[in-house]
Amino acid sequence: MNRLLKLSAIMLGAVLLFAMQATPAVASDQPATRTLIGTVMTKSDKPLADAIVYLKNTRTLTVKTYIAEKDGSYSFHSLSPNDDYEVHAEWKGNKSDTKTLSSFDSRRQARINLHIKVE
Repeated sequence: MNRLLKLSAIMLGAVLLFAMQATPAVASDQPATRTLIGTVMTKSDKPLADAIVYLKNTRTLTVKTYIAEKDGSYSFHSLSPNDDYEVHAEWKGNKSDTKTLSSFDSRRQARINLHIKVE
């Protein structure tokens, strides 16, 4: 009986070891962080320097801001690929539409351009 128990334990260990080796390791295709870049522009595609870009993490509700460069460009780095983000820009009382960067978007660097109607 003791010998049968030892043999069973050895067989179970061998089966588990084989199963672990036969199962491929799950490689994460998702990067550790991602970056959002874009340009703030008028409806006629002219860059808007000094526009304020707001980025809200929809899970934590934290908001980051960025003042657009002279060419209207902005960037947010080290964003979690597991969270959704909402981004919009404001310039002299005018506001762009809010766009969403989804956690299903697997790009390491996503681009969202924002347009503001300037009166």
